[in-house]
Amino acid sequence: MLQPHPDPAARVVRCGVITVSDTRSPETDKSGQLIQALLTAAGHEIGDYEVIKDDPEAIAHRLEHLAHANLEALIFNGGTGIAHRDNTYDMLAKHLEKTLPGFGEIFRALSYEEIGSRAIASRAVAGTYRGMILFSLPGSTGAVRLAMEQLILPELRHLVSQLQPAAPQV
Repeated sequence: MLQPHPDPAARVVRCGVITVSDTRSPETDKSGQLIQALLTAAGHEIGDYEVIKDDPEAIAHRLEHLAHANLEALIFNGGTGIAHRDNTYDMLAKHLEKTLPGFGEIFRALSYEEIGSRAIASRAVAGTYRGMILFSLPGSTGAVRLAMEQLILPELRHLVSQLQPAAPQV
């Protein structure tokens, strides 16, 4: 995989992992467990993990709580489709300060290679929120693995470093 310039390899990113689901629990949340395992294996830290209901108020409340949790990255999974109960995209997208359209575009292109035309139903999104990078992924473990391995982990340190204030010039 190409990388335009080296990133600080030793940087540990403090992450929050949130699964949005009406049916999963921490014990049955394979996608949330996979995200945590991949982050930890890459040398990052899990600062928060929770499974919440796919409810607009629950998502908004959790997002507000995470804004004060000393995290650098948030990774949501679940609720990105178009079904009536899929609320994650709608709640998160309206809170993003800056969006990263390339994330969703590339994710859907990669998904298309794996699952075909069903990839159009994904509303995966990424952007910034209160000084953090935020990703919202579909809840399937295949989609999580794809996003984490091919997009998020290769760019996480770089994106977080871009959000850090520049050191004052002396």
